Amino acid sequence: MVLVASKGGGADEGEVVNFRGKLADKTKTGGWLAAGLILGTELSERICVMGISMNLVTYLVGDLHLSSSTSANIVTNFLGTLNLLGLLGGFLADAKLGRYLTVSIFASITAVGVSMLTLATSISGMRPPPCDDYRQQHNQCIEASGKQLALLYAALYTIALGAGGIKSNVSGFGSDQFDVSDPKEEKAMIFFFNRFYFGISIGSLFAVIVLVYIQDNVGRGWGYGISAGTMVIAVTILLSGTAFYRFRKPQGSPLTVIWRVFLLAWKKRTYTYPSDPSLLNQFQNTKVPHTQKFRCLDKAAILDKNAGTKESMNDPWIVSTVTEVEEVKLVLKLMPIWSTCILFWTIYSQMTTFTIEQATIMDRNIGSFVIPAGTYSAFLFISILLFTSLNERFIVPVARRLTRTAQGLTSLQRIGMGLILSMVAMVAAAIVERERRKIAVQDSKKISAFWLVPQFFLVGAGEAFVYVGQLEFFIREAPERMKSMSTGLFLSAISMGFFLSSLLVSLVDKVTHDSWLKSDLNQGKLNNFYWMLAGLAVLNFLVFLVFSMRHQYKVQNYGRDDNDDEDELKASKEMNGDRKENGLIAEEKGELQFV
Repeated sequence: MVLVASKGGGADEGEVVNFRGKLADKTKTGGWLAAGLILGTELSERICVMGISMNLVTYLVGDLHLSSSTSANIVTNFLGTLNLLGLLGGFLADAKLGRYLTVSIFASITAVGVSMLTLATSISGMRPPPCDDYRQQHNQCIEASGKQLALLYAALYTIALGAGGIKSNVSGFGSDQFDVSDPKEEKAMIFFFNRFYFGISIGSLFAVIVLVYIQDNVGRGWGYGISAGTMVIAVTILLSGTAFYRFRKPQGSPLTVIWRVFLLAWKKRTYTYPSDPSLLNQFQNTKVPHTQKFRCLDKAAILDKNAGTKESMNDPWIVSTVTEVEEVKLVLKLMPIWSTCILFWTIYSQMTTFTIEQATIMDRNIGSFVIPAGTYSAFLFISILLFTSLNERFIVPVARRLTRTAQGLTSLQRIGMGLILSMVAMVAAAIVERERRKIAVQDSKKISAFWLVPQFFLVGAGEAFVYVGQLEFFIREAPERMKSMSTGLFLSAISMGFFLSSLLVSLVDKVTHDSWLKSDLNQGKLNNFYWMLAGLAVLNFLVFLVFSMRHQYKVQNYGRDDNDDEDELKASKEMNGDRKENGLIAEEKGELQFV
């Protein structure tokens, strides 16, 4: 029997165990089977969320008669809250529940939320009276009342709560199924994130093609009911695979550690730095190498008269350890990159709001068949699938040969490529909207909605790079016991992107006196809004370059990718293992190698 870890007679915190709490047997737990069962939950979550968000704006404008800007903000606020609540899910998993229990609970909450949404869109009393074309043209439609919107909002934010808890833990729980000390499983781990995102993109594609069609042509209740059923099945499958999973015990709240370090550093702000860092508390036993960055936080680990006894030295509210201080520093080092990823998701959010609205007033006919406006977002996910596959089968292998590393492209290089593609996407979107409006106003003609494909395609390609790059960056660069929290931090960047979109829409409405973003796009200037986003994207990318070149990577176990990847990976792992035993893991400066 091969164990993932082998210490004493039981499992310590941080060790990998099976569902009985004993050390996990590698031959019976983990691997791609366990990871696949886990990712089925994220697949179902994506079917639910994408089936809702990609077509919700048409329901808000067409059935509830809300304005375009209000509808866009409802969608982006829903998605922003969903991703922000990933922080809560990550906190609960790391602090008390563990990833398995957190995913199970929040998946059940998601199923309840989608069921509520099914009711909110099926009950006729939850909608205002229908509005004919004449009233629509003269803005005389009756908007949905607060009471009619109450159940809709309750459903959306219940879904946001559940999906946020899933998102922040499912990738971390899936990665727990691989033992990075094993060269074969380490190699599988390298492809895990790409295959993870490839799989959930399949779910997104199903949602925008099949479920959106059902919502528009059969009924919203049927479309959302199928989503609810899918999530119930996913929870059942997740629970049925319990015996196959590897579990990592929660090791305490990372937020508590972060707050405590800042509090102690502030209390000891007047203290003098010790003559040598080795005098800091638990320096010799640190699990993370000491660094000079954010040196002011080192004061939290200064031993003073209050920490004179052995008991006091072990009291975390009197003095922090060097390990705790360095873990907080690692989190702070993620923030510059975090901030420059926000705008990409602001650009992405336009694909769920204004771009879908553009499709509603363009020619969507193929013969006698009318393509639902929300279905055009399928090109977004086709692009994601295409470039995710190209990354794994072509781009990464070529990058490996050029860089002679097992990783090929670094996470920051992936993010940078995605940011460039988002810039180009907004330029394309501005040009297409300018020409669409010109032809609609001057010639009273509708151009084909397929002219929206370039912006969908470019943003999708960008997401294939940014999503995988961000996810890998935050999970690999954060402290091990804060992995779920780091995934929540990654999701919070997405959240801030959606909230920033809502803020920009509100500011643009106020500054332009509602002249850019009108409910009738033919009377507005949506192309100016896209040009503004393109300009912001250029500035954001320049800032990203500066932060990326200054970022120092944690030590990663990447070997040379010559004739035998596994031997090199094994050698690299053994070398790093020796360093860990001596408590002397040296920090290596990462190179962006972007230009």
